[in-house]
Amino acid sequence: MTKVQLFFSFLLFILYSNADAQHELLSPDGKISIQFSAGSKIIYSVSYQGRPVIDPSVIGFTFVRVPPLGQDMEIVSSEKRTVDETWEPVLKRYARVRNHFNELDLELQEKRFPLRKLRIECRAFDDGVAFRYQFPDHFDKRSYTLTNENVQFNFHDNCISWAADHKSYHSSQEHEYFKRMFSDFTPDMVIGLPMTVKTPVCYLAITESNLADWAGMYLKADKEAGNRNFKLHLAPLPGQEETGRKVEFSTPHYSPWRVIMMAETPGKLVESEIVTNLADPCVLEDVSWIKPGISAWDHWWSGGVKMDNETIRKYIDFASEMGWPYQLIDWQWYGPFNKKDADITTPAQQLDMPSILAYAKSKNVRCICWLHSNDVDLGQFEKTCALYESWGLAGVKIDFMNRDDQKMVNWYRAIVETAARHHLMVDFHGAYKPTGMRRTFPNLITREGVMGNEYNKGSLRVTPEHNVTIPFTRMLAGPMDYTPGGFLNRNPDKFRNGEPANVLDTRCHTLAQFVIYDSPLTVACDDPDNYKGQVGVGFLKEVKTVWDDTKVLNGEIGEYITMARRNGKEWFMASMTNSEGRTFAVKLDFLEAGKAYTMTSFEDNDETAVDAEKATQKERIVRKNDLVTIKMAPGGGFAAFIK
Repeated sequence: MTKVQLFFSFLLFILYSNADAQHELLSPDGKISIQFSAGSKIIYSVSYQGRPVIDPSVIGFTFVRVPPLGQDMEIVSSEKRTVDETWEPVLKRYARVRNHFNELDLELQEKRFPLRKLRIECRAFDDGVAFRYQFPDHFDKRSYTLTNENVQFNFHDNCISWAADHKSYHSSQEHEYFKRMFSDFTPDMVIGLPMTVKTPVCYLAITESNLADWAGMYLKADKEAGNRNFKLHLAPLPGQEETGRKVEFSTPHYSPWRVIMMAETPGKLVESEIVTNLADPCVLEDVSWIKPGISAWDHWWSGGVKMDNETIRKYIDFASEMGWPYQLIDWQWYGPFNKKDADITTPAQQLDMPSILAYAKSKNVRCICWLHSNDVDLGQFEKTCALYESWGLAGVKIDFMNRDDQKMVNWYRAIVETAARHHLMVDFHGAYKPTGMRRTFPNLITREGVMGNEYNKGSLRVTPEHNVTIPFTRMLAGPMDYTPGGFLNRNPDKFRNGEPANVLDTRCHTLAQFVIYDSPLTVACDDPDNYKGQVGVGFLKEVKTVWDDTKVLNGEIGEYITMARRNGKEWFMASMTNSEGRTFAVKLDFLEAGKAYTMTSFEDNDETAVDAEKATQKERIVRKNDLVTIKMAPGGGFAAFIK
């Protein structure tokens, strides 16, 4: 331990010695413990199976023209309760979600004038802990401008982690989640969430849930406290980077949940529903119009924009042939975008939009239209949505927000609420990470905020390593519109990032993404001509986008992952590997006993290592507990449907 760490540990000892008695909360299974105390500082710590994971860490707040809050406080009351309930999600990974937690509510008050109060609400689940704050309305209603939410995450060990450096609070959050030791982080990094960590006792991930009327959360390395310490940072209000103003609110007001997901294996993190369990329940009375499914895209992926009637009909025909319910009409459908005179209610002159929409309807396909966020006038969006509803659009894809400050967070909610009133689904691109809003407003059907397939068009960044890292990092927060489905699969020696539609993985790796990546609206990226007659197209006709059960059968972050998903009575199984070829046996213990199933699989073969488009389709009878050998080429995969 360094001198700085010894000094910091001594300071924490002093803080504890001046604190009230600890208040402990255990998870229902007793494995996770979070402790709180107050005194000169508010302190929390976290342990797993009796071993420390997060050492004593401070909670506090600073404001404009108001004294800091969190110093010299005492806990004046505490209350515990247990909740064990289930709820049915609309955008499903499970048919029913169990919401089982123990809760501790603490009321704190300053020992000296002005005697302000603070409430801390903490929940402990079997898959993690979370806490949030309420600034209560006491004496009279007050307004605050928050400059810092001073929350520390002081880890007990210098751990391995996987995190993205978004470099700025203004970004599309489309970056790699690199593997680093804590000591390798620098204070200038803007660490996006989730940050996934391998500690000596468990895996964990830090993120947030129920973000509403607050600023998005980031982490920064706190080198003054040592090489294993991080501070919470918030995105500043627009134009307030110098003043440091982050959140403006009036009491009473809640913060989002600060979430620490915890599990013995990385796969259990993927299976967790803690983010949605902490989100507000669905507020929509009627959700019958929200229909997940696969969408065809348009010609942008395949080489450039062709925004004409003939090209759009070509993609509609393809969606209809595949049995997919949607066609995405992307940028330039209303002509020049991100311009002062852009008009999102008037199609470009070359498009016969009524004819296109009527044609799509005749093919049992509905259209989703792209919008640039700067062209969306929130004051006129109600009328715009009413128009889109009259056209019969299924939804909108809104792009290039690239912010998660408080004003933008509130803009997201206003957009989704307005769209819901007109039965429109929303897909956010250029977006911040999910925080559970899909439970509250399930018409928010997916979002980007991920470095996805489009980066194959101009870079070497979408590697197999990246593809098997994001299920354990970004996807922990929620669905990600990666836009899978590139069928011009290339081995590394044949990949040319200047050629349209190349993807740096094998055909089966691509197929596996449709099972492994969560996205209730899954946008398949490629040109219809690139799918014709190709092995694997049959799988894309069968695969679903929502699930009644989800199981991670094996996995290591950045190495490989195998998952099984059930929709109704059908199972889908998929596996992906990084740049190393792998062979392992998977036990089909998730199948129903006493029943024979037909498994149709798509597998890498001996030619795949030379030609990444090569794959073999097989069919066999399988039963519960059978062993299936999965052999994957470098950058390869495996995909199967089981009926």
